[in-house]
Formats: sequence, structure tokens, C-alpha cells
Amino acid sequence: MSAPRATVRLQLHAGYTLDDARAHVDYYADLGVSHLYLSPITRARAGSTHGYDVIDHATVNPELGGEPALRRLAQAARRRGLGLIADIVPNHMAADPANPWWRDVLARGEASAWSRHFDIDWQPPDPALRGKVLLPVLAEPYGDALANGSLRLLVDPASDQAELETPGGRYPVASASLPRGVAAQDLAALHDPSTQTGCERLHALLERQHYRLAWWRTAPDQINWRRFFEISELVGVRVEDEGVFDAVHALALRLYAEGILDGLRIDHIDGLASPGAYLRRLDRRLAVAGAARPAACAQAQAYVVVEKILAPGEVPDPRWRMDGTTGYDFMDQVGALLHAPAAEAPLQAFWQDLSGDKRPARTQLVAARRRMLTRHFAAERLALVRSLERIARLDARSRDWSANAIDRVLSALLAAFPVYRSYAEDGGRGAADRRACRLARRRAAVLLAARPGSADATLLAQLDRWLDGADPQPPDARASEARALALRRFQQLTPPLAAKSLEDTLLYRYGPLLSRNEVGATPDEFALAPEAFDARVRARALAYPRAMLATATHDHKRGEDTRARLAVLSEMPQAWREAATRWLQAMPGRGAPSAADRYLLLQTLVGAWPADWDADRCARPDAALAQWLERIAEWQLKALREAKLHTSWTDPDPAYEAAARALVGSLQDAPAGRALLGAIAGFASGLAPAGMINSLAQTLLRNTLPGVPDLYQGTELWDFSLVDPDNRRPVDYARRDAALARARSAEADLSASAWRDGSVKLMLIQRLLAARARLPALFAEGNCVALPVHGPRAGHALAWLRRHEGLSALIVAPRLSALALSGYAAGQPAQARGYWENTTLRLPAPVAGGAWHDAVHGRRTHVSADGSVALADVLRELPVALCLSVRS
Repeated sequence: MSAPRATVRLQLHAGYTLDDARAHVDYYADLGVSHLYLSPITRARAGSTHGYDVIDHATVNPELGGEPALRRLAQAARRRGLGLIADIVPNHMAADPANPWWRDVLARGEASAWSRHFDIDWQPPDPALRGKVLLPVLAEPYGDALANGSLRLLVDPASDQAELETPGGRYPVASASLPRGVAAQDLAALHDPSTQTGCERLHALLERQHYRLAWWRTAPDQINWRRFFEISELVGVRVEDEGVFDAVHALALRLYAEGILDGLRIDHIDGLASPGAYLRRLDRRLAVAGAARPAACAQAQAYVVVEKILAPGEVPDPRWRMDGTTGYDFMDQVGALLHAPAAEAPLQAFWQDLSGDKRPARTQLVAARRRMLTRHFAAERLALVRSLERIARLDARSRDWSANAIDRVLSALLAAFPVYRSYAEDGGRGAADRRACRLARRRAAVLLAARPGSADATLLAQLDRWLDGADPQPPDARASEARALALRRFQQLTPPLAAKSLEDTLLYRYGPLLSRNEVGATPDEFALAPEAFDARVRARALAYPRAMLATATHDHKRGEDTRARLAVLSEMPQAWREAATRWLQAMPGRGAPSAADRYLLLQTLVGAWPADWDADRCARPDAALAQWLERIAEWQLKALREAKLHTSWTDPDPAYEAAARALVGSLQDAPAGRALLGAIAGFASGLAPAGMINSLAQTLLRNTLPGVPDLYQGTELWDFSLVDPDNRRPVDYARRDAALARARSAEADLSASAWRDGSVKLMLIQRLLAARARLPALFAEGNCVALPVHGPRAGHALAWLRRHEGLSALIVAPRLSALALSGYAAGQPAQARGYWENTTLRLPAPVAGGAWHDAVHGRRTHVSADGSVALADVLRELPVALCLSVRS
């Protein structure tokens, strides 16, 4: 197999198995993708809908059909020329008794062969946890659970094995902890919690286990093992250990050697102790495995991409052995490109009036980070403080720094850290790390009000030196070990802190325009100028030409077409503010939910209203509408809890949540609510054509600019999904099969109905991918140069020229003109293309004389003798164009 030309991300689970995916191989092959990009295929917890809660790295998940089904899928894919890429999860596993490694650790403690596979601190400061694993799985305090009989000892009559039954599952009991001389059948009665003596014996037995059962609320303060983010159901794996690496990757490497898999997507690369070293080791193992691949599946190297969130201006570490990221960076950049910068100030002012919070977004983010450090990552923060205190004690010059002082200054540094993490390995920080850490020190000094030369400023500089990844001078083995541990803890704390503070807190509580609240985005960058966007396109093409380009993922907060529609509001901020104000005033109830939360709801209703629904649907009882509003209510509940302002996952406010749900319910249950929803739906329907223009623009750019376009399942038609699990709903393949058959067998259908049902988007994707398949070298290796546009609409058009060995592609898309171009989506292209009158671009002389044709419509593209191309001609039927030229 060659490198991917285009991928499609498929979400596998018991309801959509590997055999189900096999049934759709022909569809995706006809659509034009080259690789199926699968969610994790390893065995996960029973009923998992995502696959990231792995319980066995060595087995293909039986719920997906097991390895036989994977082989059937690979065989079917090969017949159609498709390859397979698998998502792997090296950072964590499910902390579940069904996980054999974890179960053995719970049963045997440090003596378990797997005890070093997990990132467990076996000697924490709390004596009650020495040699034990904290198990924060109880829904109530331990004493209450013990007293009310929620914990019981059971004995399997077939095996005579004792287990502890809790409301959340069954856990092993160490055989050495059981009383000697007691028959197995008598153990349960002896430890019956319904009697005082039985309860006391059960408590004593539990105290002898290699784990300590605890209330779930103890986790943030007492957890003594690394979690995935703050999820106590997922335990960190020490994949930096070579033996652990081999155990985690054996299946993937074998499947790659056998030609079943062609590439890997590495989940949460930032969670690993040393991402660079990990990728080098993986590269070596894949090279060895690749040498054994069957001749029919030979390829120069495996395709490897990593899940990585990049801050504005950040690039992946150049030392990493990989093909690039999974595309969150492109998703953010193309979204920002479609927003009018002039709208930021009025929309932000409107939001501040509604929310009552005048603080800049950066200040709010720091506050969110501090909350997370105090309430959610306290155990991780304090473990890092202890590591740094140990370093201080090893040197007479620093031993007077107290844990409290270190905690205070460290917390400011963590709150101010500008990127997800540093990568101070291979002898120290790289250039990008040094820049990020300098910025973090400056910001932390401001937070501490630490003037130069003050004690806090001195300690801040000292912490920075301890965490720079360099060996201590003079060399000292104990200091080197202590620094390595502190650095690892620091670098594995900043990623979850960043994600939970920004993605899962601020982006739910800060909402001038929700289309800019997405994974990979930042409130600091509302819009992106074409020149800045082009610079990032060129940088990616130079460093990572095979990186994925995504506009939707399994993690997105709202669908790509929801975002594209909301982006249109940046072209009409005043009209939007006026409409939103009317609706807010018409909403029933006051106080709860807040004005800010109501505004977020309004944006969601407008953005997610189905394109093929009319506003009059709101006037009568409607089952489909009720189902849609239920999805809105589920989104709202998650958004409110993630924001952590009026309610949260850990401390829900039932009254506030009930008021929010009642507001959504009133939109269908009450006459005034139906009238209000009708007005909102009418506005959304009027906005929908402009949103479609933006949607086709980002679709064109994803499929033609340098990189590998990645399609998220189902988004080849309009995608108005919301945050997971809504974005993982079943895909209607029958509808897509029919639309694809029409797209491949007929002239392009550009009628208003084709726009409303999304067929026009699918048709565009199919034709763009067909062009990539016909001219793979042009899109994989061709350079990419922005072309200037001239004329009255020059500021509203984007153009690039791609060239490679006599092949050329002209890419043309609109920008900040979606409202003016809505006629395309109304089936009136003649009216819309008048917008482009007297606006042209000019091809350079070497390619101007070729024969150009439109890749979507197949017709000849007119190029004047001087190389001029009229946009009114090239954008005759659609607001986007891909024109190709092949010179002999």
C-alpha cells in the first residue's frame, strides 16, 4: 500500500462492528477514500462505545467481531484498493477488574508481574496507602457503604475463589488475607456485614487488601496512580518501559507485519513520559515489522499520525518520527479563516453584557486552570510538589525552600503555562520549549506579583532550572533521578490541566460565538487572515506533507456544518445581536438558566437546526422535533456541567438543571415556546444557505490543500451534530448510498433540493477525491502557492495554485461572502455569480497556456491569453472550484 490519499474515520462498537464496516467498503471506495481509519480495535470494557477503555492490548475486541472479522475487513478493503489505519491507546487502560493486568495488581499488589506496567506510586506519603492502590469506586463514603451492607464477600462455589462485591463491580480478594482453617462455604457468613461482628471482620479483611476502597470524591485529593485526565476509570500505563511497550504494541506490530494494518494513529501522545523516545522506538519496531510484510502489501514505511493539540504558533517537535497530527490544527485554522475579524469586538461586548463577566478570556482561562489545580488535580499537583521538595533537600543552597513556597510558585507556573506540555527530553528543552517556558515564567511572575530579585522570582527561576531536562551540575545520581521524576510528573500534569481547563471548562463558559469554541481552538484567536492561514498551510506542507486535515472528529463539540453556519453570524453581528436580544426577552422564566446560558442555547438552536426542516414544523406536535429537542437538552446538560458555574458533574444543582431542561421543553410544550422556536427556526433556515457556502469552502480546502483529507463518518452529508455522544450516532448509509449513486452517474445536481439534503456536499467530496485519485502525485507532492485576486471582490476570494511535474491544480474558494452568495444554495447560481463580476485572478505564464478543465463539472475552464481567469466563469455553478491542467 502507498501512503494514504484520503481517510475516513469510523467509530466501532458493538452496534457497528468490523463486519458492519466491511459492508460499507464499496461505498467508501466509490466515494474515493484510500484508507479506513478505525477507532481502537483492541478489547475494551463490555459495552464500550468508543474503545479507549482498553482491557486487553493483545486481543481484537470480540464485541467488534474479533480478529477474524478484522481479517475479513482487511481482505474486502484490499479487493477495492483500500488500506486500514488503527487508533491505538498506549497511554492508559481501563482501571477495571475485567482488565487482567489490573486485576492481578489488585490481587497481588507490588508482587504482581504487572505492578510496574501501571504508573502507581507504591510509597505515597499517606501511611494508609503504602503498598496499596487507592480504589475510589464507591458512590458513598467507605464507612457508610460498609455499614449499610453495600460491600459483601462472595465465594464462587465452582472455584472457591473469594471476591468482594460492590455496587460498581466485583474485586479480587488476596488469598493470603483470608482466615486460615475456614471452609470456603463459610467465608461469606463469617464476613456478613448485617451483623456487627461480621461487619468488623469484613472491615479487617478489606484493610488487608492491596487496595483501599474509597468514596469516589477522594480521587482528586488522594489518588496515588496516574489517571487519564481526571477519569478514575482509566489508569496510566508506563509505556516508556521497554517491556510494557512490547506488551502494549505486540498486536499492532503483528498486524502490521502481516499486512492487515497499514498505519497507526497514536492516541494522547502528550500523556506519555517521553513522546520523542516513544516515537523513535515505535519507528524502529515498525521498520522491523515492515520488512516481514507480504510483497502485495509492501510499503516504504508505516503511516503514523499523533493526536496532538497545538497552540497558536506551536508546531510539533521536529525530533518526532511521525507523519503529522490528526488534524485539529487544520480544523481550527480553516474555521478561523471563515470568521470576520471585525465581528469579534461587538460579539464579545454582547457576551460580556449577558454574562456580566468583563474579564479577558486569558484571565478566565487562568482562573479555570487554578480551579482545576485546586479541586481536580490536587493529588497530582502535590505529588509534583513533593518531587521538587526532594530536589531542594539534596542541595544545601536550596534546602530552605519549603513545600508551601514551592506549591505557591509552582501553581502560578502551571496556571500560566501557554501550551499543552514541554518535551524536555534528549538532553533538555528544544527551542520551542524554551520559548514556551520563558513565556510561562513571565506570566507566572505577573500572577505572583513577583518583582525581579524577590523570593518568589528567585524560586520561579529555580523551578525552571529543575524542570529544564538538563542533568545537574556537578553530576549527582540522586539529584538526576529526582529531577527526572519531577520533570515527568510536570510534563504529564500540564496536558490534562490544559485540556480540562480550556476544552472542558472555558469553552463551555465563554461564548461570544460558539463556532470558535472547538477542540484545538483558543479564545485568543477569533479570526485568521488569509496571509496567516496560507503561512500555516505552507509550514505544514514543508514539515508534515502527510499530516491529516480534519474538519470533524469523534471529539468535536459541534458538527462542521453547525460551525460553518454559526460563522456566518460574524458577517452580520448587529442583526444577530438584535435577533438574539428579542428571543432572550421572549424566553419564559428568569434567573435560571442565566442569560449567558440562554444565549449559548440560542446559538445551538440556530446552528443545529436541520437544513431540510421548515420553520412551520414548530407549529404542531412532531416526534422528530421532540427527538431533536431531547438531543439539545442532553447537549445543554453536558455543557452546563462542564462549565462548572451553576452546576457540575461533581456537585450537580438539580434545580438549575431542571430549569434549563424546562426551558428547552417549553419550546414545544407551550404555545409561546412554539412561537419562539418558530422564529428561531425561521432565522436558522434563512441563514442555512450561507452556512452551506462556508461548508463547501472548508470542504474544498480540506480535500485539496497539502495534507491527507480525513472524513469523519457520515459528514459527507450536512453534519449538524453536537458534542459526544451525539456526534457518534448511527450513520444512515442507505441515504448516502443513494446520494453517491446519483453523484457518480449523472451531471452534478445543483438544485435547491440537493443543497437542502446535503447531496451537493457529497457530490463535491466524491469529485474532489476522484481528482486526487487520478493525479495522486500532484496532491501528495505538489507545491502550493497562494494567488492574488484582483477586482471589487478581491478580499472575498481565496486562490491557490498547486504544481508538480507538468500537473497543475487551481483552487478557488469564497471567504466572508457567504450571505452574498446564498443564491448558489437556493438553486440560483446565475444570481450569485454576479457577485464576482470584474473579479479575476491571474495564472503564472508557465501554466497559463495549458488546457484547463473543471474537476467538478468536467467543462473547459476559460483562461485568457494573459493568464487571467474570471471568477464569474470559474464559479459559474458553485461557490468553489478545482480546475486541473495536465501538460504533456
